Amino acid sequence: MITDTEFILKHIQQGCVTLSDGEFLIDRLVKYVGNGRIRWHVEFRGHRIELTTGQLKKQPTFRRKILEQAGVLPPQRAGAEYRRWAIELRKNAIVLPWRDRPVDAGFSIDRLVGHGDDRWTVEHQGKAIKFTTTKLRRQTSFRKRMLLKARVLPPQMDPAAYRKWMDWLIQNAAEAAPPTGDASVPEKSWLDDLPELAGWQDEALPEDID
Repeated sequence: MITDTEFILKHIQQGCVTLSDGEFLIDRLVKYVGNGRIRWHVEFRGHRIELTTGQLKKQPTFRRKILEQAGVLPPQRAGAEYRRWAIELRKNAIVLPWRDRPVDAGFSIDRLVGHGDDRWTVEHQGKAIKFTTTKLRRQTSFRKRMLLKARVLPPQMDPAAYRKWMDWLIQNAAEAAPPTGDASVPEKSWLDDLPELAGWQDEALPEDID
């Protein structure tokens, strides 16, 4: 797997724009807290780049994320200088609750899978989020569970539009594949009923001898 440094060097060779200290000015940093997690949103020239605390502390990862999402490369700072800069940046961050973070634009799910007995799984970017029919049909429950389990907040929809969208999803849901191999339950054979049909009684088994 390519490292952050290799990724950055490759883009420098391709002629990406490298900014100087005076050019790289972040509009603001927002710290979203809640649900046991902290996320940082770097707002820069109309872009909103989401980072974890670890990604913000590591200069190569920070530069890579900005390069990937904003198309420009922040200046390279000495290690100690970058740490001081990142600490000062975090001190001046605006703190907001997680529920107030911007909705994820272009939200979509990969597919909805039905398991029967009012059980469903929403598949989203490699994650499988379990739902009951009731929670799936309630927009508040759906958004809350997606945020908790997949760390993504679906946009708020008009109630009628949400019901229409969810009805379409349920109608076009895929069915879970039946279990295979040892997990499958074999059909009961009529031979299994022979002792009962013959009036046999189960005899008490002797206790195991060590």
